[in-house]
Amino acid sequence: MSEREAVQQRRHAKEFESFVAGATGRLLHAATLLTAEPADANPRAQQLLAAALASTYAHWAGLRGEDPYDRTRQELATRFARSAWHHRAWHRRRRRGGLLELLTPQERLVVVLRLYEGVPEEQTAALLGLPAQRVRALCARAVAQVYEAHGTDRTATAP
Repeated sequence: MSEREAVQQRRHAKEFESFVAGATGRLLHAATLLTAEPADANPRAQQLLAAALASTYAHWAGLRGEDPYDRTRQELATRFARSAWHHRAWHRRRRRGGLLELLTPQERLVVVLRLYEGVPEEQTAALLGLPAQRVRALCARAVAQVYEAHGTDRTATAP
């Protein structure tokens, strides 16, 4: 490896470390919401995040202006969607009473992307390979379920 390549690798490593330092908290929270694990015991969320960050690091030099946070979030969502059946089976055995665990993995994914991460409906639909109308319906149904489970009257208005 040439001196120039070594310098570039060190620069990429420092950039990635800075990215991880700034983004890990929010990404871990998103992963924890996806897995519906408690924040203080979230091994599945940590595994998802580690894999997503590893993928982002592997492609770091080729991002070329792409937002690394968006890239990692997409990787996190894709990995969760691919393994959702496993999370659901595992989760049935470990009920803790969180509101999001009442949702299907797909509903949880839509809610986290749309409401927590603020990803636009069309972008969420493209990421999940669903029509935008389906994303809208999943989000609406999931929010209604959470409100119902929480005992909140959605039609009540503040005085």
